[in-house]
Amino acid sequence: MKKISWIMIIWLFLMTAAAGCGQQDTAKDNTNNKGTTETKTEAQKDNKGEDSKQGPDNNKPGDTLYGSGHRSYQHMKYLAKAAPKFSSSELTKPPTGNWVTNGGDINNGRYSPLDKITTANVKNLKVEWVTSLGSGKEFKYSGEATPLVYDGVMFTITGANEVQALDAKTGKLIWEYKPQLAEGLNTVCCGWTSRGVALGDGKVFVGLLDARLIALDQKTGKLVWETQVESWEKGYTITSAPLYYDGKVYTGIAGGEYQIRGFVAAYDAEIGRQIWRTYTLPAPGDKGSETWPKDSRNWLTGGAPVWQTPAIDPELGTIYFATGNTSPDLDGSNREGDNLFANSILALDANTGKYKWHFQEVHHDIWDLDPANPVVLFDVKMNGKMRKGIVQAGKTGWLYILDRTNGKPLIGIDEKPVPQNKNQKTSPTQPFPIGDAFVPQKITKEDVKRDLPKDFKGEYGDIFTPFWDKPVTLKPSPQGGANWPPSAYNPNTEMFYVLGNDNYFAYAHYGEEKDERFTEGKEYIGSVWQPVENSPHLGTVTALDIKTNKIVWQKNWDTIAYSGILTTKGNLMFTGHNDGRILAYDATNGKQLWEFKMDAGANAPPITYEVDGKQYISIFAAGNTLAGTTHGDKIYTFSLDGKYGSLNDIPKDKINVSPIKNQDTETDKQQAADQSKSKNETSSAAGTGEGIYKNNCLACHGDKGAGGHNGPNLQTTKLDLNGIINQVKNGGGGMPPFKDTLSADEIKAVAEYVKSLGGG
Repeated sequence: MKKISWIMIIWLFLMTAAAGCGQQDTAKDNTNNKGTTETKTEAQKDNKGEDSKQGPDNNKPGDTLYGSGHRSYQHMKYLAKAAPKFSSSELTKPPTGNWVTNGGDINNGRYSPLDKITTANVKNLKVEWVTSLGSGKEFKYSGEATPLVYDGVMFTITGANEVQALDAKTGKLIWEYKPQLAEGLNTVCCGWTSRGVALGDGKVFVGLLDARLIALDQKTGKLVWETQVESWEKGYTITSAPLYYDGKVYTGIAGGEYQIRGFVAAYDAEIGRQIWRTYTLPAPGDKGSETWPKDSRNWLTGGAPVWQTPAIDPELGTIYFATGNTSPDLDGSNREGDNLFANSILALDANTGKYKWHFQEVHHDIWDLDPANPVVLFDVKMNGKMRKGIVQAGKTGWLYILDRTNGKPLIGIDEKPVPQNKNQKTSPTQPFPIGDAFVPQKITKEDVKRDLPKDFKGEYGDIFTPFWDKPVTLKPSPQGGANWPPSAYNPNTEMFYVLGNDNYFAYAHYGEEKDERFTEGKEYIGSVWQPVENSPHLGTVTALDIKTNKIVWQKNWDTIAYSGILTTKGNLMFTGHNDGRILAYDATNGKQLWEFKMDAGANAPPITYEVDGKQYISIFAAGNTLAGTTHGDKIYTFSLDGKYGSLNDIPKDKINVSPIKNQDTETDKQQAADQSKSKNETSSAAGTGEGIYKNNCLACHGDKGAGGHNGPNLQTTKLDLNGIINQVKNGGGGMPPFKDTLSADEIKAVAEYVKSLGGG
């Protein structure tokens, strides 16, 4: 071959290679030297993205999607419209016929102007339809999802991360999607759950527990793309509902108990590529880094997760959210300073992720009093002037009401001196909002005498009382105040509605070896906490005037309030109760007007929507691990034309069920075989018991029986083996019974595991 021919061949080869390289992503991560933002340029539309995978050709037959872990099942033809690329005006308008974001609109107000159901006729509500989703009934799962509705179709998700599309008029299943979560997933701190999905541009967006973000085809449930947001092995998980806005999908991450570095990120809704990521812990030299010790790695392990759905003001171009706890939660001895931006309300540029402003609710938190409740945006006239407000209900039991244009208080918030502990490096002051607290914030002698065991002799104190080597009992607890259950704002009553918890928690520091302080992927809170045994766990339902931060009315419950709130133009406020009731109150005065008892804990927020002129109220009743409530798998939907006035009135054959409920797929069979193999490989009852413990007990009692969120330390229990078996079987003291969910052999195995921890 002539030399010139070889040259031409080589030249063509190089050109082809160059063209191939040109199609790869050329975006780089850039750290803004004024903040903590990492930004990627928008990807070209024909690229798959460096951190996303495209789904298969949707024209191919079969249920298996990308890889072997995605399964979708089409039960009915999808006849409704596909969701558009919603405009800003569509997403800011209060929901009427549809409910298209987790909070009803991107203000997160959970208010609907629908008013066919009113204080006068709400007593006539009856069940229109019930659907059993067939997923997430095991105790480790919690049902916390807010359904979405668009053009007569409902989209929801279970605690097992299985997604469903239903006919919103009848409850019949249109399609189902079942992911295969990562094998060995064990970094979910507080019960396996999902708080909902997002919708836009013909897709359903889902955050999975193993820290993946995926997009499903709205009409078929088939996978469009998936992105690995972070590594679950490092402690990152996603429990919140994503948010769709302006062609982007926004998500935060959970995992503050695993010493992660928190962040919020935006992804291209069409292809799943990351557009920007903003860390909530500043790198050395960035704004806020001066609030951490110098020359430390706290900026990599200090927590500040974002595990609630943000809100957005399109006019200001700003995204708002609250950040979670510092890490380790309860030990401040090695993180001197205020520890920004943990425990804060943060405002970022929605398009770039750049920092705008912050307000920290708790400085140098050592009590796990992080702001877990979603932020809510509102506009109201104060002192003759319209103000753009943002409000966040804290675990502290206060509302933090700010001007969302600059982060300054709309109602005064005073910095006041608080008790000190040099070991904990406590902050000299804390913010005290002017107005009323919606839960008690101190423990009195009368409280001790009335509520605590007769042999109680420990120390107790008020909010922000520090602790070290001696146990101190305090209020509010890590459960709140307000926890994750969303609040609501009604622009007609100008009231903010919030659920609160009121219980006693004891804190104490414990020492550890330096090499135990941080192990990637291992939960570590730095001290011990637990509820005071045989003390009451109470709740509040409160309406506060948004212009004064004063209580207008309040209802007291004999259990924690752990559901969420809906309010409407019909002067109504709906919420759920641990015992399975959905309740309706007069939003103006708190008078209870209606209730319906379902078959499982009502631990998810209600919604309302309209189809063909009829207004519906809907709620997911599936129970909650941390609330210790009865588990189930049903969505109940009510209307004024409903047929069934009580649970007993509903015929079993009228409950919608999945057509594949009793169908074993090859994947199901393989999973069952793998589980059987795993059990056979376990050589001891204690080993089997550990697996049962992790699936049913870990969220409440913690890893190896200590450090849980609302259960006592099992390493110090005084019960013998029979006593432990009886407790697991029959429950009591706030713990649910497991006799109907675990076999006798399983109960014995988990009891022997608990005994092996040192108790008994």
